[in-house]
Amino acid sequence: MSQPPILLHLDSSARLAGSASRALTAAFVQAWQTRHGATQPAVSSGANLDANLGASLSAGSSQQPQVIYRDLGQQPLPAIDQTWVAAYETEPEARTGEMMAAIALSDQLLDELFAADYYVFGVPMYNLTIPTALKAYLDQVVRRDRSLDLSQGKPQGCLTGKKALVITTRKFNYRPGTEAASRNFLEPYLEAIFKIMGIADLTFVVADRLGEGAEVRAERLAQAEQELLQLAQYW
Repeated sequence: MSQPPILLHLDSSARLAGSASRALTAAFVQAWQTRHGATQPAVSSGANLDANLGASLSAGSSQQPQVIYRDLGQQPLPAIDQTWVAAYETEPEARTGEMMAAIALSDQLLDELFAADYYVFGVPMYNLTIPTALKAYLDQVVRRDRSLDLSQGKPQGCLTGKKALVITTRKFNYRPGTEAASRNFLEPYLEAIFKIMGIADLTFVVADRLGEGAEVRAERLAQAEQELLQLAQYW
């Protein structure tokens, strides 16, 4: 019997009420769960991955799609520090207890990435790029001993066979061909960082021009939601 699909859902907006990216990720994840046969949608907090997924499976929902959720905006991760870097640069068997403690959260985040088949990121554009909360997350999970293999002389990503969706919102239009396109550092950065980790199947859904008045905002959000609901039918 095949295992149920697992989706890792991450929101990075600093805003809770009124967040466009949160509303869009929630709509997509709900549609995705329905598409994969969820009758009782199960969401696990990333803080207790093994316990929560294990409880769901033992409760008889073994064929239910599972969602691991992390709210990076409301529960920001710590920035990497000197001890973390020392642990990163030290072989696992040679790490001190302090190093192991410093990198334990990173290991947990990477366990979630490897457990999941699908990733959904809610990413508002802040100052032309990604939120600080998402950058802190990526700093924790881009690691040579886990998500990267450097044994062949150049980086080889270890997260192959995964599907990633980035739902990104912004006030203005930075699409290719526009005057502002060269100032969009969000998509190029995420494309590069995901490729390094081996995530080649990457889709962006953009809700832009949200700062151009209520009518335009409503129209653009409706268009993005429709695109996401269609995507959920085969993703």
